[in-house]
Amino acid sequence: MRRLLIATCALFLALAPAAAKRKATTVRLETTAGTIRVELSDETPHHRDNFVKLCQQGFYDGTLFHRVIKDFMIQGGSCDARMEQSGDSLISPPHDKVLGDCDPGYTLPAEFNLPWLFHERGALAAARESDDVNPEMRSSGSQFYIVYGRSWGENSLGKMRATLDEKGIEMNREMWDAYLSRGGAPHLDGTYTVFGHVVDGMKVVKQIQAMPTDKDDRPLTDVVLLRAIVEKK
Repeated sequence: MRRLLIATCALFLALAPAAAKRKATTVRLETTAGTIRVELSDETPHHRDNFVKLCQQGFYDGTLFHRVIKDFMIQGGSCDARMEQSGDSLISPPHDKVLGDCDPGYTLPAEFNLPWLFHERGALAAARESDDVNPEMRSSGSQFYIVYGRSWGENSLGKMRATLDEKGIEMNREMWDAYLSRGGAPHLDGTYTVFGHVVDGMKVVKQIQAMPTDKDDRPLTDVVLLRAIVEKK
């Protein structure tokens, strides 16, 4: 028994340095409004790997943040509009067309991971079809959003926690403190997959979410995701 214990400890020590050197995958989103860096979670491998694949394929390059709601979120990843390959001019539908119906043609299984991944300010999450046509809450193959969210007081957040409790979704102390101190969109917890978070560039997110929009929540001035570059893997 002693020999086995020693061997196990030796194995742990041998693996520890490798684990310490492990680097999370980060993606640099270069937009016409500035640069946003996001870190992808290893706890959501389907969403992580899919996002990396699309970034490396150039799927997102030249696409719009087509849906923006103040004090809520900014959404992109639809292939309705792109930059021309030659570079400067934007092929974009007129503003009377609603964007957001274009994706790679597949969906991803939900990867909810509460209480570790939740909709605090700066969360990166996957958009999806509504429950009536998507009861499994599968994620879009490409569309994503970044949460800005509203600020919360203890009374309003307490009411939201009670609503979540009725749905069987627990808001633990860490989530509670994060929503109180930073804000977010807790009503989406347990129903949309969070698969990363912003590590740099929340000022850019704040700027985009505050832009004037049309009746369909599309910014009146196009915000283009010029390039999505995987920095670490």
